Amino acid sequence: MLVLNLSCNREHRFEGWFGSADDFEAQLGRGLVGCPVCASTEVQRLPSAPRLNVSHLRGPAAEPKPAQSPVDPQQQLQQAALQAVQQLLARTEDVGERFAEEARRIHYGEVEQRGIRGRASREEAVALADEGIAVMALAVPESLKGTLQ
Repeated sequence: MLVLNLSCNREHRFEGWFGSADDFEAQLGRGLVGCPVCASTEVQRLPSAPRLNVSHLRGPAAEPKPAQSPVDPQQQLQQAALQAVQQLLARTEDVGERFAEEARRIHYGEVEQRGIRGRASREEAVALADEGIAVMALAVPESLKGTLQ
C-alpha cells in the first residue's frame, strides 16, 4: 500500500492510498483522484519521505516515541470543517427541494420539530427569514454528498 500526501490546485492538503505509484498515476490520469474538500481533480503529489522498515538491521530497539507530525493549522481547520459538516449531515433529514415548505410546517407546529436540510432559492430563504424562520446556507463538499468509502 502506498500512502501519498496530495494537494489540489486550491492548496487543500489530503492523503491518498494507492496500490502502487502506477495505480496513482493511472487514477490521476483518468480524473479519479479528487480533493475531499472542493472536489477538484487538479491534484499533485507532494514530497514525502519514504518509510522503510529496516528495524531488523539495527540492534534491540529502544522504547518507540510517539510520532510527532508538524501541526498545519490550515489542514486542522479543513479537517474540523469537514467533521462538522459530516455531523450535520448525520443529524438532519434531507428534505431536498421541499426545504422551504417543510421549514414552515415545523415553524408553525404542523409537524414535529426536527433538524432538516435541503435546497432553497435565495428568494425562498429571504421569505423564510421575513417570517422569522432561521435558515443558514451551507456549502457541502461534493465528496460528502454521496456515499463515503
